[in-house]
Amino acid sequence: MSIVQLYDTTLRDGAQQEGISFSVEDKLKICQKLDELGIDFIEGGWPGSNPKDIEFFARQQELCLKHATLVGFGSTRHSGCSAEEDANLQALLEAKTQLVTVVGKSWDRHVTRVLGTTLEENLDMIVESIAYLKSKGLRVFFDAEHFFDAYMTNPEYSLKVVTYAAQAGAECVILCDTNGGSLPRQITETIEAVQKVTSIPLGIHAHNDSELAVANSLAAVEAGVIQVQGTVNGYGERCGNANLCSVIPALKLKMGFDCVTKEQLGKLSDVSHYVSEIANMPHYDRFPYVGVSAFTHKGGIHVSGLMRWEDSYHHINPDLVGNRPKVVISELAGKGSIVYKAKERGLPVPGNKEIEKILKEIKLLESQGFQYDTAEASFELLLRRSQPDYRPPFELVDFMVVVEKRRRPPRSGNQEEPLSEATIKVKVNDRIVHSAAEGDGPVSALDQALRKALLQFYPDLTAVTLTDYKVRILEETAGTASKVRVLIESSDSKEHWRTVGSSTNIIEASWLALADSIEYWLIKQSALKQVQGRD
Repeated sequence: MSIVQLYDTTLRDGAQQEGISFSVEDKLKICQKLDELGIDFIEGGWPGSNPKDIEFFARQQELCLKHATLVGFGSTRHSGCSAEEDANLQALLEAKTQLVTVVGKSWDRHVTRVLGTTLEENLDMIVESIAYLKSKGLRVFFDAEHFFDAYMTNPEYSLKVVTYAAQAGAECVILCDTNGGSLPRQITETIEAVQKVTSIPLGIHAHNDSELAVANSLAAVEAGVIQVQGTVNGYGERCGNANLCSVIPALKLKMGFDCVTKEQLGKLSDVSHYVSEIANMPHYDRFPYVGVSAFTHKGGIHVSGLMRWEDSYHHINPDLVGNRPKVVISELAGKGSIVYKAKERGLPVPGNKEIEKILKEIKLLESQGFQYDTAEASFELLLRRSQPDYRPPFELVDFMVVVEKRRRPPRSGNQEEPLSEATIKVKVNDRIVHSAAEGDGPVSALDQALRKALLQFYPDLTAVTLTDYKVRILEETAGTASKVRVLIESSDSKEHWRTVGSSTNIIEASWLALADSIEYWLIKQSALKQVQGRD
């Protein structure tokens, strides 16, 4: 198997994404994860650009990298300034990395219009910067910025940039699709042209403005480049960079390049989620390979096929990248979906008649606005309730919710704030409990009243909190008479679960989702205690 070098620039290019700002501690943590993943080169940042990156490189001794090489990034010397006097190059030396990447202009239009210098001076800047850093004992990579656009408009000059960088001592020249507008065929043809004038190892740095960064990176590898640059989750400016979480498994599993070990590949999903958590960015469910929906199936035919042959609707084994298959339930589900989910959740598999009843109920409820593919706790309750011996931990007798304004002062003393109060009767075993509570809104009041009634029977219920509440209007044309779907997410700090309710009455829809949330947790706790009792 051939080897391709993996170069990660999440901590620089990735940090240029809108909404991302890594602290020094964040960058140190991400470095360790990338090293564990088997990344060869980790670009730590631009030490001459900001105090945060200066501090990061000053603290690099805190890292315990077993595989990766830490890289400092900077530009060529400025026009009209010697390499020895250039502050940017001095900052690269002060970063004390063994390897640096220097970016320079390869597009003649950028040289004259952006840098405001001559084409000859730009070549001198590239050569002198690389030679100077090499003279100080550093390994140097050269990023040829805008190379593919440059080659289209002035192939002779762009090729000169590469050959001059190679002659100056660059270890690898990385061809950059900086504006992200190239097509795979253009990438391949340009690389082939470069290979005719120099034998220096080449790399690819692709941006995703045309949704082709991964495709362009793989095309470049097929054309002979030995290094791929990218970011975790494709983070980066504008539309982002080549997503290494897609590039790595494609190289390893599809193209036969031994870029990481099997064990390292198995950490890919964890690393993807870890970096998104530190970046404080929601993890995109539909990421290839590492997203939670990457191997999720909803159609009954798909699930039936999976149960007969687990690879029937998967392009790879999800375990290889640390992911897992998932089946969601909807009106598209078939019998196989019910069997699969029952086994997955450790529940008794219903018989054929029961499965038919469950499917009929799901299709009816979804036609009424329920949606179970994102509310698996409510679906599990459907399965449990289909069992003849199932006894719910509580049953609703009735409830009433009052929202009033001005009739009496609210708790906060703010006369403009409406007051919400709920009264509720629930049956637990043979006892009927009547309770009332106020809340910040009608759903809050219902929640408080239900808890007040149940806590005397289930004191551990205090661990459960409502973490998210979403309402969606299902029939916009019906105005205020529209059906609404309520999705509630709850947590006990150990597990998160979602439940759903639907009705033309938003309070009733909220109650259905809320009651499911509490019932689900109580049933799970009861089952856990039974297991612990047997142990």
